[in-house]
Amino acid sequence: MSNNATDIAVVGFAHAPHVPETFGTTNGVEMLAPCFHELYDKLGIKQTDIDFWCSGSSDYLAGRAFSFISAIDAIGAVPPINESHVEMDAAWALYEAWVKLRTGQAETALVYGFGKASAGTLRQILTLQTDPYLVAPLGPDAVSMAGLQARAGIDAGSWTEREMAEVAARAAAHAAAKGGSATARTESDVEKLLAADYVANPFRAHDIAPITDGAAAIVLAVGDKARELTERPAWISGIAHYIDTPILGARDLTVSQSASRAAKAAIGSGATDFDIAELHTQYSHEELILARALGLNGSTKINVSGGPLSGNPMFSAGLERIGFAATEIFNGTANRALAHASSGPALQQNLVATLEARS
Repeated sequence: MSNNATDIAVVGFAHAPHVPETFGTTNGVEMLAPCFHELYDKLGIKQTDIDFWCSGSSDYLAGRAFSFISAIDAIGAVPPINESHVEMDAAWALYEAWVKLRTGQAETALVYGFGKASAGTLRQILTLQTDPYLVAPLGPDAVSMAGLQARAGIDAGSWTEREMAEVAARAAAHAAAKGGSATARTESDVEKLLAADYVANPFRAHDIAPITDGAAAIVLAVGDKARELTERPAWISGIAHYIDTPILGARDLTVSQSASRAAKAAIGSGATDFDIAELHTQYSHEELILARALGLNGSTKINVSGGPLSGNPMFSAGLERIGFAATEIFNGTANRALAHASSGPALQQNLVATLEARS
């Protein structure tokens, strides 16, 4: 099913500025409303032209139940809408919207995600993603679990701290080339990065994505409708997601089987020579794992947007990877792109989407 999705395309993408802190509510309305209006203006549409809405966020992050209901204020209460929600990164909301469009129940969909990570202690909040009976009560925070994975790879000889620093340096350089942001790191000298103190061995500050508040939105459209809305749609040629066991000790942390399976399902027998790849890498070593798991060759440019190491808005960073990949196709700077999103500790769950330009 994944590789027959050539009738659905990304036609628009907008995101809020990447900032270390916002001073609005945790329901995302202040960040989402400008994104929606940017898309309306770009595509020449209005709210009533959207057949289906789907969002991704987290009540744990927002600190209250049903926070996504309040976010609908950014859409407007009248007329009524057809809406759904996932309690995870909005990349999975895009998957739900893709399924909706595949069934023929809608021609257009607007997918959005939001998160105000500055409102709490993120590395502790993400502990709630772990097994609620055995692991969560122990309180291992997200950075510590990622650190175990990074250390496992170093000890196994799969990568080095220098290679991790090189990933961070490229992210900083790419972010600077795109104009930077309030959360983007600026240091791209590998030697200076390696000279920095550890914050959680083997991690230095540059190895960990910055705390980022943000939101993002994508418009999907089917067939001729997509061609009406934009001159160069980014057609979804494949999309799939898989999950690994939540028991960290029951899997090899130096690889990502679920990412490999998702890539195989999304790409199928197609070529793997993508022009660019946007990977949801919240820690530097994850790029090294994913590049191998996804079968990327040396010619593919990775995270030309700067990636999550330059700005990591929770619950929309995965959706942004699809949006940034699509933007390269909109602009004509890429013809084939791969986008990746992850969820859970140590790359537990992975989604892969392939995008392409069509004549």
